[in-house]
Amino acid sequence: MDRDLIGYGANPPNPNWPGQARLAVNFVLNFEEGSEPSVPDGDPASEWGLTEYGGASPGVVGRDLAAEGMFAYGARAGFWRVLRLFQERELPMTIFGCALALERNKPAAEAIKQADYDVCCHGWRWEKHFEMTEAVERERITRAIASLQATMGERPLGWYCRSGPSVNTRRLLVEEGGFLYDSDAYDDDLPYWTKVGGTPHLVVPYSLSTNDSKFGRGVFGTGDDFFHYCRDAFDFLYAEGRAQPKMLSIGLHMRLIGHPARAAGLQRLLDHVGRFDGVWVTRRLDIARHWAAYFPA
Repeated sequence: MDRDLIGYGANPPNPNWPGQARLAVNFVLNFEEGSEPSVPDGDPASEWGLTEYGGASPGVVGRDLAAEGMFAYGARAGFWRVLRLFQERELPMTIFGCALALERNKPAAEAIKQADYDVCCHGWRWEKHFEMTEAVERERITRAIASLQATMGERPLGWYCRSGPSVNTRRLLVEEGGFLYDSDAYDDDLPYWTKVGGTPHLVVPYSLSTNDSKFGRGVFGTGDDFFHYCRDAFDFLYAEGRAQPKMLSIGLHMRLIGHPARAAGLQRLLDHVGRFDGVWVTRRLDIARHWAAYFPA
């Protein structure tokens, strides 16, 4: 049994966020479009995950031009719409970037650099690491780092797999030696340290709860669904933060939240968060660095 079902328990540490903020909020934009499985890239079928097809496969075998178009919308239009919403409010965010997707979209990569958003590596492509052999996964990690170094001008310091890691992922990241943290966890509202072969390793948990992927799974239907759900999480954690400050991750996908009707819900959420004092809206890398500095392993 290697699972930790206890964590911080009833007495989580006070994270001492900058300015003694009640809550740290990190918006994550998943940049996957152009790296998903596709026939032009040699895959047997088109990817349809988290598209307008919803939660069930459309049953298309081979190339699906409709699915390709839904992905392309995120890169061609959705990204720029979300970018404008954040720039208008001068808010930071984190990019969960698939290396090949950013490599293929130089204008977006340049905009990310100019905005000073941090890029957490989301793999070489949008593919499932738990289906890989250890040798293939090691090669993918190495290729992703080199690609992001070339595209973004610096190597990634964070890592996040599609869907979930393999049993080897964290060990391979620690063996590589250049990562500050990974976000392949959904088990807490605060960062925490773990050990991998005796080496301390920082985990900054992510969330599929406050996440627009629920549009792609048929849970959210309107922009208001997304807004109300994330607003309630924010309000609850903000109140709880009087005694026990936490962090809130909000996950976004360009081909989902980037559509106008859904972007309206994101707009309402950003404006709601902006009405509160004592909130640290920040990059994921800054949360990791803060934790490493104030709560060293």
